[in-house]
Amino acid sequence: MQYDTIRYSLRDDIAIVTFRRPEVMNALNTQMRAELTHAVKSAGEEARVLVLTGKGRAFCSGQDLGDRAAVSNIDLERVLREEYEPLLREITDCPIPTISAVNGAAAGAGANLALAADVVIAAESASFLQAFARIGLIPDAGGTYWLPRQVGLARAMGAALFAEPVSARQAAEWGMIWEAVPDADFEAHWYARAAQLAQGPTAAYARIKQAMRASFANDLEAQLDLEAHLQGEAGRTRDFKEGVLAFLEKRPARYEGR
Repeated sequence: MQYDTIRYSLRDDIAIVTFRRPEVMNALNTQMRAELTHAVKSAGEEARVLVLTGKGRAFCSGQDLGDRAAVSNIDLERVLREEYEPLLREITDCPIPTISAVNGAAAGAGANLALAADVVIAAESASFLQAFARIGLIPDAGGTYWLPRQVGLARAMGAALFAEPVSARQAAEWGMIWEAVPDADFEAHWYARAAQLAQGPTAAYARIKQAMRASFANDLEAQLDLEAHLQGEAGRTRDFKEGVLAFLEKRPARYEGR
């Protein structure tokens, strides 16, 4: 697929997907959602870590509301089911670690797209806004799923009802994101984090993701059973053998991702 609304680059086993509609604060339209879905799928096949980030002063401002005629006639249920859900599933089911590098404002569906990643790293000047109630809607794109699990019901409810921005620092304190980083260090920091994961035990990371996400639906017995099964698989990988050997030889491990 030719990408017009995003940029896809692959370097050092890191796939970087950059939203490239800065004139509309990287708002999501049908074309952009399709390109993102394709790019995330490609990253899962070609890279060992995926980074989502934005060009300009915003990460993503959510649904593109610029065309009044199109918005007034939009079938939101169809758009969510046919365009957003495939994208969100590609992100959450991606077999490699995913990072949202939130460079600026993340609002509406853009905020929840960011929260769908495994790790969220934000510049301190960034913010997260559940803007939906401002236009008579409910949080979508996974917002009602991620937020209560990440910050608890009270904070999720307040963020949704009042539709007030949450600063990156506050988001980190709440547990909504992994960390907030000074703007001057932001790009170098998220790239170093991505490089660390790209050099790690990729097969183990995939199983960590699977186990963590399954825990919300499992009782203790089911989760222990899943842990044992996945650990058995991980114990048969080359990376496990290399990790143990490196530990015994007191040297850094050289993981191949297999």
